[in-house]
Amino acid sequence: MDCQIYGVAFLVLHFLSMMDLTTALPPSTGTGTSTSTSTSGGINSNSVLVALLDSHYTELAELVEKALLLQTLEDAVGRHNITILAPRNEAIDRLVDPEFKRFLLEPRNLPSLQSLLLYHIIPTRLHSPHSTGSYLTLTGEHLQLPLPAVSISISDPNVNVIQRPDGVIHGIDRLLIPRSVQQDFNRRRSLADISAVLPTGAPEVDPRTHRLKKPAPPVPLGAPPVLPIYDAMAPGPNLAPAPAPGPGSGKHHFDGHNQVKDFIQTLVLYGGYNELADILVNLTSLATEMGRLVSEGYVLTVLAPNDEAMAKLTTDQLSEPGAPEQIMYYHMIPEYQTEESMYNAVRRFGKIKYDTLRLPHKVVAREADGSVKFGSGEGSAYLFDPDIYTDGRISVQGIDAVLLPSEENVPVSEVTPAAEKKPAAVTGQPKLRRG
Repeated sequence: MDCQIYGVAFLVLHFLSMMDLTTALPPSTGTGTSTSTSTSGGINSNSVLVALLDSHYTELAELVEKALLLQTLEDAVGRHNITILAPRNEAIDRLVDPEFKRFLLEPRNLPSLQSLLLYHIIPTRLHSPHSTGSYLTLTGEHLQLPLPAVSISISDPNVNVIQRPDGVIHGIDRLLIPRSVQQDFNRRRSLADISAVLPTGAPEVDPRTHRLKKPAPPVPLGAPPVLPIYDAMAPGPNLAPAPAPGPGSGKHHFDGHNQVKDFIQTLVLYGGYNELADILVNLTSLATEMGRLVSEGYVLTVLAPNDEAMAKLTTDQLSEPGAPEQIMYYHMIPEYQTEESMYNAVRRFGKIKYDTLRLPHKVVAREADGSVKFGSGEGSAYLFDPDIYTDGRISVQGIDAVLLPSEENVPVSEVTPAAEKKPAAVTGQPKLRRG
């Protein structure tokens, strides 16, 4: 591996500066307490630490610099001879897991890097790498020698042994990893794996109510959806060709898309409802939205204006962004109703208000002329073609006008009728009736 020039140069300058400082100091003449050998003797050019700058061990020397261990090693050399089991550059560069190397170089893992490096240093001189016994390292952990061949192999002593007065370097072809560092690495890796995972059983907050969600009971197959249809709808109108997004439950018990496709084909084949089919498929993405809702278990009743009614819509009513969707939402009832069920309801109760997908507007139905009449005034529409399409999930009822909410239902010629004049009140004394 190419040597890191900057790190090596820094080490050389550091050692040489210590040598110059030691040479320039005057000899001690006091009778006080003597300083340590490392301070009085310093680091000379024949030190084992300077020999560590050999081209075979520059990776290890750079790690020592990054771990801030220079002063620690100088103190160790000053107190006693040391033995350094130095991994060669190839051992650190090629044989170390890249993820483990990134772990060591993170600033927060500095203690682990220091323990790893000090684990390679024994505070005693071992002339032979094949010595037998348990030796205490500078980390305080014991290292058992000789090292097992399955995990590490000592290189040829005649080639990879560097002898110096204050220590010896034995070149090895594996990196020694103490148990404590391995445990720290495994712990960090496990935390990184689970940091983005929601713990099992953790409370969840409902985004609509901002309260803790209660565990939902199991929903049997084919049961009505738990959420109201308004919560399952797309957040807003979307123009084609993009499909309408929505939260969705992910449970598709019905083939809603094929059902919507069948009902649109029925409108075209039935005749007189081509404009509505064109709006559902081309102008908006409501066909996709309806298919998704039906797939999730919801039911719909569509009040379908015929072509003659759709032709009366003005350009201004359709040009606003989202206007076609809002008009169609007002014609969709989140219930399954047939001509018979609606007629029986208005005959019994007189007037019925049906919810629509355009909240909060409702469409009013009442009995008129033996049929069902929707809306009021000039904006009303009669049930014109009953039960165009009914499959148990989607019901289509043809009407002869486009329904608009009351505040938008402005007649073309709106004339306020004159108030009916009441008979003038008789003033004065009433006439007496003669007998």
